[in-house]
Amino acid sequence: MQDVRSVARGSTKVGVGIGWHRRLGLLVGVLVGALAGVLLASPAWALPPDLAYRIAAGDSDARLQALGEAVASGDAELPAYLRALLDGEVKLAGGKVYVVQGGQPLPADAEDVVNNNRMRGEIEGALAALGLFSPDRAARAKAIAELKGSADEARLALIEKAEAAEPDAALKAALGQWRAAVLVASADRGKRLAAAKLLAASDRPATRSLLIERLAPGAEADPEVRAALQASLDAVAARLAWGERLGLLFTGASLGSILLLVALGLAITYGLMGVINMAHGELMMIGAYATYLVQNAFRRAWPEAFDWYLVAAVPASFIAAALVGAVLERTVIRWLYGRPLETLLATWGISLILMQTVRSIFGAQNVAVENPAWLSGGVQVLPNLTLPYNRLAIMAFAALVLLGMAWLIGRTRLGLFVRGVTQNRRMAACTGVDTARVDTYAFALGAGIAGLAGCALSQVGNVGPDLGQGYIVDAFMVVVLGGVGQLAGTVYAALGLGVLNKLLEGWAGAVLAKIMVLVFIVVFIQKRPQGLFAMKGRSAEA
Repeated sequence: MQDVRSVARGSTKVGVGIGWHRRLGLLVGVLVGALAGVLLASPAWALPPDLAYRIAAGDSDARLQALGEAVASGDAELPAYLRALLDGEVKLAGGKVYVVQGGQPLPADAEDVVNNNRMRGEIEGALAALGLFSPDRAARAKAIAELKGSADEARLALIEKAEAAEPDAALKAALGQWRAAVLVASADRGKRLAAAKLLAASDRPATRSLLIERLAPGAEADPEVRAALQASLDAVAARLAWGERLGLLFTGASLGSILLLVALGLAITYGLMGVINMAHGELMMIGAYATYLVQNAFRRAWPEAFDWYLVAAVPASFIAAALVGAVLERTVIRWLYGRPLETLLATWGISLILMQTVRSIFGAQNVAVENPAWLSGGVQVLPNLTLPYNRLAIMAFAALVLLGMAWLIGRTRLGLFVRGVTQNRRMAACTGVDTARVDTYAFALGAGIAGLAGCALSQVGNVGPDLGQGYIVDAFMVVVLGGVGQLAGTVYAALGLGVLNKLLEGWAGAVLAKIMVLVFIVVFIQKRPQGLFAMKGRSAEA
């Protein structure tokens, strides 16, 4: 014998019926149903059987009405029943509902419960609504977040019941805001007026959208309610404006940190060595593709450690770009020192060669570089402000690279040689410094930092042969604006240009913002050619 759970319409309990194998056809099915009715005293189901039947049988409107009643009751057994409905485990026969699991025998006239898309959506919404009564706070918060966009007045009783039972103050306030959002569309003028005033305390973007919708022509005819809605909209908009301003500043600082990473390498090759390196963007591209190769190697060889591929990609991108930079310096750049025009043309040709080489190896299409799990998502500071983890990581990474570069230039033997050769090449050579080797080391260092910038950029944008073209002009602007050879100026210029660019984008659009920034830099350099920070001391070869 096997068990068939059944619900007898009109009975007071739902129980377990014992069914025999279908040998006698319809007669045995009837006997099974009758036996199920005898055993209705079992406490296996507490859901009222008539309500369970109405949820499963009839037209969609009647079923939805019964579903609303069941959800409002908050019955503890309802989630299991609704999941059985979604899984196709509920059958109808002889005015009864059978919940079958494991292929048990059923009456011969048993019929499947048909759930159309509308019904399935409502059942799924009901399951989410029942999460409002979960003992787990996180589950209740998730249910509120999922359902808060719904302004269906049929859920008002459910919201009020959840609000009354909610022990957490923050969730209770969120439920109150949700209740107000439902009541603001009520047919009762008094309820709409009270709800409109209550919504003024909200700090959610969805509330602003709701108020704007209610203020649309024809949505609200009562002048007093419209005035309350407008006052609430002004209050909510003022509160959300702070999140938008902070988000704008964060976006600008994030762009500034990317520009800083890009410009740091250029601050050495151009600021300290005087080389106009138009292939700097392609050195960044090499760092990004090195990150892509390391990612693929981890995916194939160490998939369990994939989330930590960036730990290996950072040094790999630095070494790859530094080696290419050293080769360029030894073969091309070393013959062009002191000849800026020839250097510009030569490095521009090198950039074209590097781009075409990458296209031949990897193809012209962008390649996919995936964020590790710990860089996915973000931290929500305000309802309308989320700080992505990958952007925060790039800002921290830029700060670490800056500190490392400042220490290397200011505190190490290599940094001393670089500064000595930059200020007076002949005197440094007279003291025994191998100036040619120092040039190679310095250029490789600048190229390696460009590779680190490419590694960072791979986490926030597309990786393709044209990766560096979008940043090379901005990088030169940062170095020139900050002051040639000045790390502090590079930092201020990068962050300042990043924030200024985002502020202007919100006002004039991306293209006009770029033009306005360029005009600003041209005017600034005319008034202050040395940039924000002038080089201290003097160069013997100036």
